[in-house]
Amino acid sequence: MTVATEAVHTAAGLASGLLVDGEWLTTESTFGVVDPATGEMLAQVADASVEQGIAALDSINNAAAGWAGVPSRDRGEILRRAFDALKAQREDFARLISAEMGKPLAEARAEVDYGAEFLRWYSEEAVRLEGDYRVSPDGGSRLLISRRPIGPCLLITPWNFPLAMATRKIGAALAAGCTAIVKPAGQTPLTTIKFAQLLLDAGLPKGVLNVVTTTGSGRLSGALLADGRIRKISFTGSTGVGRLLISQCGQNIVRPSMELGGNAPFIVDADADVARAVDGAMVAKMRNMGEACTAANRFLVHSAVIDEFSTLFAERMGTLTVGHGLDSDTQVGPVIDDAARNTLSALVEDAVERGAEIRTGGHAIDGPGTFFEPTVLTGVPVESRMFGEEIFGPIAGVTAFDDLDEAVRLANSTEYGLAAYLYSNNVERSLRTAERLDFGMVGLNRAIVSNAAAPFGGIKQSGLGREGGREGINDYLDLQYVAIDA
Repeated sequence: MTVATEAVHTAAGLASGLLVDGEWLTTESTFGVVDPATGEMLAQVADASVEQGIAALDSINNAAAGWAGVPSRDRGEILRRAFDALKAQREDFARLISAEMGKPLAEARAEVDYGAEFLRWYSEEAVRLEGDYRVSPDGGSRLLISRRPIGPCLLITPWNFPLAMATRKIGAALAAGCTAIVKPAGQTPLTTIKFAQLLLDAGLPKGVLNVVTTTGSGRLSGALLADGRIRKISFTGSTGVGRLLISQCGQNIVRPSMELGGNAPFIVDADADVARAVDGAMVAKMRNMGEACTAANRFLVHSAVIDEFSTLFAERMGTLTVGHGLDSDTQVGPVIDDAARNTLSALVEDAVERGAEIRTGGHAIDGPGTFFEPTVLTGVPVESRMFGEEIFGPIAGVTAFDDLDEAVRLANSTEYGLAAYLYSNNVERSLRTAERLDFGMVGLNRAIVSNAAAPFGGIKQSGLGREGGREGINDYLDLQYVAIDA
């Protein structure tokens, strides 16, 4: 037994990926989950049909009124018990994440910690749903404003953070009093399956949360949205799929929350502490091997410091250890699949053909597994594909600028608007520059913006709505106003 299969076998409840009404069900059809570091088959999970998806919808619809009526304190206590259980099982979850997704074990442990924080946060937010009581301007009536659960939800999670994206959505939905179907990515369903069992063990009533795994994601989500009983969808994934889902929401006026693609600029001004900026660049670029929507893609560096920055950055990237995520010395794991690796090769080739210079890396690594060298290119032209597209891998392109106005223009020259980063020692100028950046989140001299207590989300083609913070629960709540004759 390999370390990856051992990690899978330590996880309970993985015989099937279909959870309906508190029971794990088998299906005639299954699909395989593969270790991207070796190509080894880790497990077979249920491949749900549309009819089975509708059965899961029947279940959460039947459970909706009962769960909405559970006192908010009790809902919060279930989430708190889940938080405690997840922290106690940190190592098992981390090893499972690393096995099915490929990230280094240290990063997988960090994901467990990050994901757990959403359970703690929403366990506290469950009892803080805001309402209001007002006197009408004419004095003739009273206005009572309250929030209540929106109803059954469809939660679609990506492969790159299989635990944290599940806890971020599920925690908010459950705290608000909503029932939900969660559909994890086909590449990484095992973590979600294990987490769903953890919630059941923490006391979540049957039918409140169902898990549906499938290779027919488009057919299933389309059928659920067309049914008319889903009242909200939360999706994290590509902008293209997000556009399609938003259009499908229109038929039954389903409320969408979309956390979509990104093309984050990382701006290093002339007065920045270059060593600190390189430290930040390593985190902003290489967290999750660059397979994150918040990953820094376009390194815009002032011409006065670009040589120093590029040299130090390439040296740091060139020393990273590539290997299986479960190996203790690994710093960079595989990218998710062959298609992703081929895209990275094409992006590098395009940039080089347009005049960019490879400073380190630049090539796919022969298998087994789908690895790509940590890569830094300098002189990346704005016309290159890697400047305009989401990279989603361990590749950094460096481009020079001469003043902050130019940097802001280059940073904003994208359809995306999720995250941006700025390194500068001038606080006033940094704040004013942040206000000019068309992004939902900006890190000032900081390389990680994700925080359970903060509203995560973007603008433009990067999505709709926010997850986390006080704002994160609002998308799962409807407002009701009662007029009182008084």
